Amino acid sequence: MKRICIIQGHPTPGGGHFCHTLADAYAEGAASAGHRVKIIAVADIDFPLLRSKQDWDSGQTPPAIASAQETIGWAEHLVLIHPLWIGMMPALLKGFLEQAFRPGFAMRMSATGGWTKLLTGRSARVVVTMGMPALIYRWYFGAHGLKSLTQNLALVGIKPSRHTLIGMIEGMTNEKRRKWLEHLRDLGRRGG
Repeated sequence: MKRICIIQGHPTPGGGHFCHTLADAYAEGAASAGHRVKIIAVADIDFPLLRSKQDWDSGQTPPAIASAQETIGWAEHLVLIHPLWIGMMPALLKGFLEQAFRPGFAMRMSATGGWTKLLTGRSARVVVTMGMPALIYRWYFGAHGLKSLTQNLALVGIKPSRHTLIGMIEGMTNEKRRKWLEHLRDLGRRGG
């Protein structure tokens, strides 16, 4: 059984979007298989954006971010769910990750001047919803936002990172949505 942290990256608080429903489906599947699940809803957290290198290196960690770091540190597997906005994750999720994965928690400078990865041993799944076909995002646009996220997760030791791309959500039929929700439940049951 795994300890799983779901990071709900939709910037709208309070739920009501397909990303929220997908996170709920994953959590249901995971819990039904005996995995322990905690959810971080980024839109419900009050935190400032980092605005300088000094803040990044040594600024005070806001209490809500410290709590999220505790949950991330507890987890063996992370599930990041977000909509695609202008080719990448919403700014609020990016700001959260910058705060949460700062030096001292996600990495630290080694004696040789490189980074020591402090989140090694964790895996991740990134689930991205989008209005365009997922194939177009992957092949025409190169999935650059997804690649950037998974590469940065690896920089702090989180790997492997798998992904699920869900396209054409605006015109999606109820049957297709139901299939995606079942797919996420199944991923949750497997803890992957």
